[in-house]
Amino acid sequence: MLRRLLPDPFMLALLAVLALATLLPVQGRGATWVGWLATASIVLLFFFHGAKLSRQAVLDGVRHWRLHLVILGSTFIMFPLLALLLSSLLPGLMPLPLWIGILYLAALPSTVQSSIAFTSMAGGNVPAAIAAASASQVLGVFATPALVGLLADAHGASMSMSGVGAIILQILAPFVLGHMMRPWIGGWIQRHKGMISITDRSTILIAVYSAFSAAVVEGIWSRVPLPVLGVLTAICLLMLVIALAFTWGIARIAGFGREDRIAILFCGTKKSLIQGVPMARALFAGPDLGLILLPIMIFHQLQLMACAWLARRYARGATHV
Repeated sequence: MLRRLLPDPFMLALLAVLALATLLPVQGRGATWVGWLATASIVLLFFFHGAKLSRQAVLDGVRHWRLHLVILGSTFIMFPLLALLLSSLLPGLMPLPLWIGILYLAALPSTVQSSIAFTSMAGGNVPAAIAAASASQVLGVFATPALVGLLADAHGASMSMSGVGAIILQILAPFVLGHMMRPWIGGWIQRHKGMISITDRSTILIAVYSAFSAAVVEGIWSRVPLPVLGVLTAICLLMLVIALAFTWGIARIAGFGREDRIAILFCGTKKSLIQGVPMARALFAGPDLGLILLPIMIFHQLQLMACAWLARRYARGATHV
């Protein structure tokens, strides 16, 4: 039980990268080289994301449209509205970059791996979870930048045209190219899933090190004392609890079967760290990037712990959804 609640190995690697950036931040020409490496890794990551997307997943999403509508509504409507409400009601609790990070977190798509894994563990509709998570990730490539622009503008910030250009060059173009090349490289991608997974995680670690190095040089830890970090964690936890209650309630009201309700619960409450970090690097520039990334890293660990606990309870039949 305790082992399930501990950070997963990838989160431990993230914490190690944060410690490295704090103690040995890269600066000067080294920062430029790390930045270029991070950009190249992001392009490769989204190329692979496009190549992994199967046409069958798209067709499955169209067939089970009611379920996917609920999941996408939770991911791209409920979450942003909740974040906007919290940031409007409690603006003085945290610095503006952290609130921008909360708004950015709310605009992100769902995860794929953990959504499917928890749905399977709980005895839910796994094919629906695969289709829903894939649809969320694809839509997120287009919807997240647009939502971030709207939410940031409503909060007095803005997204620059350079950010839009970076999204097109680093994310959209590689994603589309990868999907177009799927007939030729899809088999190779399938045979080398382990290597692709390492590429995904390496991209995150490189991008986080680059972002937090710049943030440390600008004094990030003096801007986020422990009380503020505690408030941020509490807000992330509150958002997760509300999302779990919302998806559970709306799935029951809509009359979905038990397996579908489980898929809605686990797919509609996730936010993708894998897509979140690279997209943030494309959308936001400057030393505030490190602060903007903090909410998604905290939320990621909270969602893993909460959903692992729920999935085990559903698997034992202790909870009825």
